[in-house]
Amino acid sequence: MVHYHRSHQPRKPNADSTRDEDSHTIITLDCSTSSYYIKRTRPKLLSFLLLITFLSCCYVFAPLFLPTSFSFSHLYSPAIPSHGNSDGVDVNDSTCSSVSAGTICCDRSGFRSDVCVMKGDVRTHSASSSILLYNRRSSDNVSVGEELQHEKIKPYTRKWETSVMKTIDELNLISKKVNDVGGCDVQHDVPAVFFSNGGYTGNVYHEFNDGIIPLYITSQHFKKKVVFVILEYHSWWIMKYGDILSRLSDFPPIDFRGDNRTHCFPEAIVGLRIHDELTVDSALMKGNKSIVDFRNLLDQAYWPRIRGLIQKEERKAQEQSREQQISSSQSSETSEQQYIEQQVQENPMKKPKLVILSRSGSRAITNENLLVKMAKEIGFMVKVLKPDSTTEMAKIYRTLNASDVMIGVHGAAMTHFMFLRPGSVFIQVVPLGTTWAAETYYGEPARKLGLKYIGYEIHPKESTLYEKYDKNDPILRDPTSINKKGWEYTKKIYLDSQNVILDLGRFRKRLHRAYENTLSKSKLNLQHQPL
Repeated sequence: MVHYHRSHQPRKPNADSTRDEDSHTIITLDCSTSSYYIKRTRPKLLSFLLLITFLSCCYVFAPLFLPTSFSFSHLYSPAIPSHGNSDGVDVNDSTCSSVSAGTICCDRSGFRSDVCVMKGDVRTHSASSSILLYNRRSSDNVSVGEELQHEKIKPYTRKWETSVMKTIDELNLISKKVNDVGGCDVQHDVPAVFFSNGGYTGNVYHEFNDGIIPLYITSQHFKKKVVFVILEYHSWWIMKYGDILSRLSDFPPIDFRGDNRTHCFPEAIVGLRIHDELTVDSALMKGNKSIVDFRNLLDQAYWPRIRGLIQKEERKAQEQSREQQISSSQSSETSEQQYIEQQVQENPMKKPKLVILSRSGSRAITNENLLVKMAKEIGFMVKVLKPDSTTEMAKIYRTLNASDVMIGVHGAAMTHFMFLRPGSVFIQVVPLGTTWAAETYYGEPARKLGLKYIGYEIHPKESTLYEKYDKNDPILRDPTSINKKGWEYTKKIYLDSQNVILDLGRFRKRLHRAYENTLSKSKLNLQHQPL
């Protein structure tokens, strides 16, 4: 499931000029240097001004001393940074953009993740959970074998979430002075990127948001000349995302725990950069790469497999056709006429394609069959897709990439909106109590991808909770107040105990809008085609 969270970050401290109306004196407060300067203050106001200055500085400095997980106001727990607070820029432009050989630089300014860069003779030592950096040019007053620098890092992109970070393995990054070192078991002439596949891996939203997209952000500038070293290595994950990994690296990934050999690299990046929910901020990327570029990478990753599937289906169809020709050779003219009539009936014109991502269990559309019937009546070709953890990603991509409209109820499966072509329509059904999360995790990212996003917020009568609670119960009338009680309330009531009964008359308006949008786009494309 998606873990809901929100916080309001204190603003960055700035010098503030305030006019004291009693004394008409300009008072300049500069809390950035923990000092203040007062011009022509009256003695009787001095104590008052000192108190105000002290309280102001305390307010500004509070974020610096409170734990990173602390938030002054939150709707969901644990806290997460507000939108726009991305974790810095591409590695090449970050705090550690110019790291000299033999040193370790760690950028811990990001709210979501830490990233460290090591350059020089970098070596893995999995037995001690360490990455070593051997330095032969350190100061003469340092003994051989002595540590020059020791950093610790958990390379996972949910740094603020204390509970899950407790489950992430920690790495020791150690720089040592050496005169002579043993050989490498495996010598690499390209950099390495170290990251963890622990945490919420297993949930498709988190696999993309916390892993795949940050991996793209961190490594794409290497142009595939990079090795991925993975903590908590899962063979199923490698199989599931192997098509994408092969577009980011020319080399097989390394299991940090399972491979005890000493791997040597000229450079290592430990940890991944992350920008925002399911997105790539072009302003923070070298070459202005965006989420559209990431989506293009998905296209390149999955199409070789899709072409293989198409060829297999064509061979199967040809075999079936030959068998039919043999069995009906005496009635070929009749069969041909029936085939032509069938094609005319089924394809009087090219119909827009609509895919419904179906759910089972909680947040399912209980009248989905009627939704399918209505969509067909409007003019859509409808396909109901029910992916699970074993469904091949290329097959899901093929279906959604070929569709014009996708409908689904808020949940992790909505991550698949990234498989839609820019310009397509994404209709997200938003159950009670999930408005903020639906917009934050999927609505806003979908718009950034260039999709036409329609959020359909259900009315209380469209929720099965309406049958369980009084119509004036806050659970129905004021879901925000329930969410404020904590994540456990949100999960138990709105995520795990609610299904949807669509008001088809109301929903029909959204479907008509999507249908007209698709037809208009098709006509526009035809007008721009060369004669």
